[in-house]
Amino acid sequence: MKRLLILHVFGALSATMMQGATNFDVAAKATNELGVALHRQLATGDENLCISPYSIESALAMTFAGADGETRTEMARVLHLTNDGTVPASFAALQHSLEEMSLKTAELVKQSKKFGGPSEPITLNIANRLFAQKGYAFRDAYLSLVKQNFGGAFEPLDFIANPAVATQRINKWVADQTHDRIRDLIPGGALDKTTRLVLANALYLKAPWASEFSENATQREPFFVPGGAPLDVPMMQKRSDHFGYARREGFTVVSLPYAGNDLQFLVLFPDDVNGLHPLESKLTGELLAQCAKLQTRDIDLHLPKFKLEPPTMALAEKFEALGMKTAFDKPQGSANFDKIAPRKPNDYLYISQIFHKTFIAVDEKGTEAAAATAVAMMAGTALRSPPPPPIEVKVDRPFVYAIQHVPSGVCLFLGRVTDPR
Repeated sequence: MKRLLILHVFGALSATMMQGATNFDVAAKATNELGVALHRQLATGDENLCISPYSIESALAMTFAGADGETRTEMARVLHLTNDGTVPASFAALQHSLEEMSLKTAELVKQSKKFGGPSEPITLNIANRLFAQKGYAFRDAYLSLVKQNFGGAFEPLDFIANPAVATQRINKWVADQTHDRIRDLIPGGALDKTTRLVLANALYLKAPWASEFSENATQREPFFVPGGAPLDVPMMQKRSDHFGYARREGFTVVSLPYAGNDLQFLVLFPDDVNGLHPLESKLTGELLAQCAKLQTRDIDLHLPKFKLEPPTMALAEKFEALGMKTAFDKPQGSANFDKIAPRKPNDYLYISQIFHKTFIAVDEKGTEAAAATAVAMMAGTALRSPPPPPIEVKVDRPFVYAIQHVPSGVCLFLGRVTDPR
């Protein structure tokens, strides 16, 4: 049997991204459901966490497109995908929507510069690639489907002759696609002479806030870390009537818009300083979808700065635990990716490992874009009735966060901060 490897990486700086398109509902809903399920698998201790549900689901959706039989059935169940052939087109629509969002902010910046406005659009790069053993009998129909719907170019490599050189080439591609934020994704020795295909998704995002935080307002304030005394950490501060806000049983939700307002940073934090695990048990794809539609309120927000650069995660065991077994050839001989390459008794593809690596930094940086118009409109309504006093929101305890595309509700990114240092 021959090995197939799946990679996905995510680099996010300062903020976020996305925008609407038809038919992206299947992809968006599936991505959030998988994100919540994986978060549960990974969030067992008290550590910081950072995953990209969108990157993981995209890479596995490319793989799902080539699965057949029981392997396809299992993958559909674990990945929350339909088996009716609409999946590739839905991911194509979602990617198009995200890229449209980025283009929209570039146009906003161009217009606002005429009036001395912000000069930073959202930078978004989504890239898919199939690194394949040269000379292997891949099916043309599969290669064209991935190219058409995922933009996944086909690059032949020689894993048989030199797996180390192939590893270096893939790691360099990942680093290039993520502006050098994700390096050495594939550990040495992870690929060998039996590797036939590596499906890679790389995602890079740099998104300025719709309205930046003042660096002068950032002050050290206490943050309650698990199992210890509060620690003083740099806490950003801003008052705005463009933050989304909702109270739920046992927790609060706040959303902060990025430039163009089609992308937002989501914070869910518990009432109890030790309430992170109970909050995480309430996380669902439906809850995340609802968070895309929060009402705006006048908020005085205190939010810690943070930067996370966790090491490469190997996710095969997590997916097996979720019920995706035959894809990893458990039991031996059961993997069925006949739609990628003809399946023979002693020569067939299976997934050997899934590697995932992320980077995220959240700080004061950002620029005004569409917010100026919205502020003027809010000011217009304020003339008719006195505004309610601002709600003070201090995110001073472990919290869950997401980077969310507002039109589709999909989470490009999901994680938790237990210690922002």
